[in-house]
Amino acid sequence: MIICGDVGINLYGNPEDYQLKTELAKLPITLLCIYGNHEIRPENINTYDEVERFAGIVYMKPEFPNLLFARDGEIYELDELRCIAIGGAFSVDGGYGDEQPSEEIKRQVEERLKSENWKVDIVFSHTCPLKYVPEEAYLPGVEQEYVDKSTEEWLDTIEDKLDYSEWYCGHFHIPKTIASMRFLHNDILELE
Repeated sequence: MIICGDVGINLYGNPEDYQLKTELAKLPITLLCIYGNHEIRPENINTYDEVERFAGIVYMKPEFPNLLFARDGEIYELDELRCIAIGGAFSVDGGYGDEQPSEEIKRQVEERLKSENWKVDIVFSHTCPLKYVPEEAYLPGVEQEYVDKSTEEWLDTIEDKLDYSEWYCGHFHIPKTIASMRFLHNDILELE
C-alpha cells in the first residue's frame, strides 16, 4: 500500500511512534510511505537503514521490515510501472523545519528524471503542482499570502517537462481528479 504522506508513524520521534509502528508491523501488507509535512524525514532519524526494495532505495527500520519510506527522487518498479516519489510540502500549522524538499533534494529529483528522459508511469507526491492546487481545500482562517508555495511552484516546472500517465498526491485531504492529477483522501485504489 502506498501512502502519499502524513503517515503518522514518524510524527513525534518518541515511544508513541514506536507503539504505532509495532501495531502496523502486524499487518500482512507492506506500506511504502511518501514523506509528508507532518512527520520527521526518515533520513533524519538515525535508526533507519537504506535498503533496496522495488528496484530502488527505501528507508526501513530493521524491526519493522514492512514499513518503508520512499527516498525523494527514487524510481520504484511497482506492478511493472516506473514510479517516482517526491515528498514534502509547506506546513501552514508549523512543521519540523525540513518539511519541504531542500535544494539538494530538488536537484536529485531533476537529475533522476533527466536520466529517465523525463518519462515515468506514475508520480507519487505529497503536494501537487501549483496549477492543480484545489483552492476549495484551503484551511479557513489561513491567509494564503503567508503560505510558502515554492514546492508547488517547483512541481509545476517538473510537471511541464514530464511525460507521465498518473500523478497521485494527498496533502490537501480532498478526493478530486483534475486531468491525470488524483488527490487522495481516504481512498484505496489499485494501480493500473
